[in-house]
This record gives sequence, C-alpha cells and structure tokens, in this order.
Amino acid sequence: MPEPIEDATFRDEDWYAEDLADRHFVRCTFNRVDLTEATSRGAVFDGCNFGDVLFNVSRHTDSAFTRCVFTRCNLFEAEFTGCKLVGSTFDRCDLRPLTVTEGDWSFATLAGADLRGARLTGVRMRETDLSGADLTGAAVRGVDLADAQWRGARLSGADLRGSDLTGLDPAVVQRAGAVVDAVQAVTLAQALGFDVRG
Repeated sequence: MPEPIEDATFRDEDWYAEDLADRHFVRCTFNRVDLTEATSRGAVFDGCNFGDVLFNVSRHTDSAFTRCVFTRCNLFEAEFTGCKLVGSTFDRCDLRPLTVTEGDWSFATLAGADLRGARLTGVRMRETDLSGADLTGAAVRGVDLADAQWRGARLSGADLRGSDLTGLDPAVVQRAGAVVDAVQAVTLAQALGFDVRG
C-alpha cells in the first residue's frame, strides 16, 4: 500500500471513473469532487470529510471509510461490498438506491436518511443511528442491528427477515406491512410485553 496522504484538501476535482485501489487518505477533505463511477478495492479513508461529493454509480470493495463525515453527497446507485464504515456520519445525503453487502457499518449515523428501496444484506450495523430514517420498501436481510436506534424510523413494506431486531421497539416506528420471520415475530411480541407461549 502506498504511503498515506494526510491532511490534504481536494476541491473541484474530476476523478470520474478513478481507480482508487489501495489508496490511503487520513484526515483529508474532499469538496465537490466528482467520483462518479469510481472504484475502490482495499482503499482506506480514515477521518476524512466529504462535502458535495458525487459517488454516483461508484463501486467499493473491501475498502474502509472509518469515522468519515459525508455532507450533501450523492450516492445514487453506489455499491459497498465488504466495506467498513464504522463511526461514519451521513448528513443530508442522497442515498437512493444504495446497495450494501456485508461489511461493518457499526456506530454509523444515518439519522433521518432516505433509504427507501435500499438493499442491505449481511452487514453489521450494531448501534447504528437509524432514528427518523425512511426504510420504506427496503430489503434489510440478515443484518446485525443489535442496539440500533430506531425512534421515528419508517419501516413500512420493508423486508427485515433474518435481521437482529432485539433492540427494536415496534411502538416507536412506522411498521405497516413490514415483513419479518417467525423468530423475529416472537422477539417483537415480547418487546410489546406479550408473554409468548407454545
């Protein structure tokens, strides 16, 4: 891996379809950078700030965006596979439609995020802040959501089968038509105070 680039600022740059494989950035700032159709494998962004950055149709595999802040970024049809986004924050970003497969997004902040139709599969999202997020019609399958924050989230029509919902209070979310499996149904019933018996 090349030497990390530290404390640099990139502004109004065109990185369209850039290959970011194994690049390493620490505490860098990216403003109005076009990363449309960019790809990364094994790249590391640690403590970086992204403002008004275009990630449209970008593909990221086994890369890390840890403790990063994304503000007003566009992630239209972006895909993250096996990526680590622990402790990162998304603020007023366009995240539709987002695809996340495996990886670790624990402690991420997605409060108020528009995640309608998102596809989240097998990803670890422990203690992620999803309060006020809109997951209407999303596929959230096999996701570790232990101790996630849910208050005010919209889950109508979402497919939640196989995900860990142990911290979800059904009374604080919109849930009409959300799909769960039998084990989850018991967990949710218990959260509402029911004594479930065979």
